[in-house]
Amino acid sequence: MTTKLTLTVEESTIKKAKLYAKHTGRSLSELIENYLETLTEENTNKNDISPKLKKIAGVVKLPEDFDEKAALNAYFENKHL
Repeated sequence: MTTKLTLTVEESTIKKAKLYAKHTGRSLSELIENYLETLTEENTNKNDISPKLKKIAGVVKLPEDFDEKAALNAYFENKHL
């Protein structure tokens, strides 16, 4: 179930966030929801995640059928040719 949320944010921040969302093909609501979800995950040990990784968490959307192992193998095969 989704619920409406009203936020008070600097206008310049909203403009930049909307532009970012547009360039990444997502909605501002989706960005904020993903960010809040990341903040509130109980299973995440904050000491195990670098600050750089925390900053980009949720940015990349992979297809449902993405095979990480196959992609990694392909990367190393091309790298070492």
